[in-house]
Amino acid sequence: MATIDTVKEVLQENLDIDPETVQPESTLESLGIDSLDMVELICELEERCDIEFGEPEGIDTIGKLVDYIESL
Repeated sequence: MATIDTVKEVLQENLDIDPETVQPESTLESLGIDSLDMVELICELEERCDIEFGEPEGIDTIGKLVDYIESL
């Protein structure tokens, strides 16, 4: 499964965000993802992707999130 599809799946399951509205250029803010949601999202992505997120900075779009995950 592509990373973007995993992110869309997690957003749908955890935050009830329609995967059709999630695009690489979508900002976290435009999707209604606040800092608490981001913590939950990171925890779930770490588990599903078997990665250690660390302290990412400057991630404000889905595309940047996907690029960061793929760089780990």
